[in-house]
Amino acid sequence: MNITPVISATGLFTPSESISNEELVESFNAYVALFNAEHAAEIAAGTVTELAPSSVEFIEKASGIKSRYVMSKASLVDPTKMGPRWPERSNDEISVMAEMGVKACQDALARAGRDASDVDAVLCAASNMQRPYPAMAIEIQQALGIDGFGFDMNVACSSATFGIQTAADFIRSGNARSVLVVSPEICTGHNNMKNRDSHFIFGDVATAVLVEAKDLAPHPHWEIVGTRLKTVFSNNIRNNFGFLNCATPETVGTADKLFVQEGRKVFKEVVPMVGTMICDHAAALGLDPAHLRRLWLHQANAGMNRLIAQRVLGHEASEDESPTVLDTYGNTSSAGSIIAFHLNNADLAAGDTGVICSFGAGYSAGTVFVRKVA
Repeated sequence: MNITPVISATGLFTPSESISNEELVESFNAYVALFNAEHAAEIAAGTVTELAPSSVEFIEKASGIKSRYVMSKASLVDPTKMGPRWPERSNDEISVMAEMGVKACQDALARAGRDASDVDAVLCAASNMQRPYPAMAIEIQQALGIDGFGFDMNVACSSATFGIQTAADFIRSGNARSVLVVSPEICTGHNNMKNRDSHFIFGDVATAVLVEAKDLAPHPHWEIVGTRLKTVFSNNIRNNFGFLNCATPETVGTADKLFVQEGRKVFKEVVPMVGTMICDHAAALGLDPAHLRRLWLHQANAGMNRLIAQRVLGHEASEDESPTVLDTYGNTSSAGSIIAFHLNNADLAAGDTGVICSFGAGYSAGTVFVRKVA
């Protein structure tokens, strides 16, 4: 069997609410003022560290982010809450993450002119799942009316690219002909909005990628030229939240149960790892990385993307060569590179080749080289 997997279409669900840096800074600084006033005596005694305020200039210099879409704006900017809030849904109602994922999948299916009954499998690939079980993928599968199978997978910020390779392998082996890879990301749920170094990083979104056998695909579509995955263990990006937290209830509310990272170490170690990975994979596929038409990189940090693109292309990348959605979406974990691809691929010509690349906690990294077919 020689079945070629392709990307038939992508889908995107964007929340209706957005928080600007100005709004976020106002909220954070109000929280800082409340904290410092409440702990004034301990701060004076040296037993509690005084919190420093944030600023728009600091955020944009550190990350390149200017705003982010969120599922629950009012509570996120409330200095007494600083986290998402909504009514708990009953087990008979669709869960929040599944609802987001369904909308992204419906967008992808509509763009491909495909009915959900044509799909064989759903892979829910995201950095955090709403619950351990039943799988989010199975709930999305049921809501869409797909007669097949589904499962969840988590490789943090690289979940979507790992999901694409998994789907492509299903296609190549003949175990499926049409697979949805969906990444619902409520990143504000695992972000520490009370930490100056991370309160601005994340946004919420959901993406979907329809991976199919080439003979099913509409025109235009994207041939998957090659995929490659890499993991290297690191504690520099970590979240210790999990079901075994109940074993040590005294630490349930500590900061490590949310997103924690050593940003400078991540920057120093991940940039060369990813740049080398893209170049080596391109060479293995017989491609000149310097001639790639476009790089759709993980949207975590503008500085990281600039240096990675420069390593790959051999020069400072233009916005056309390496488009950014980070400024308006923030870091959306595994969805970031897919948003960049979804919003910035229509203008490419038949035969143009590019790479979708993710990288993040693990460390994990994934490259998906694609070529446009008219």
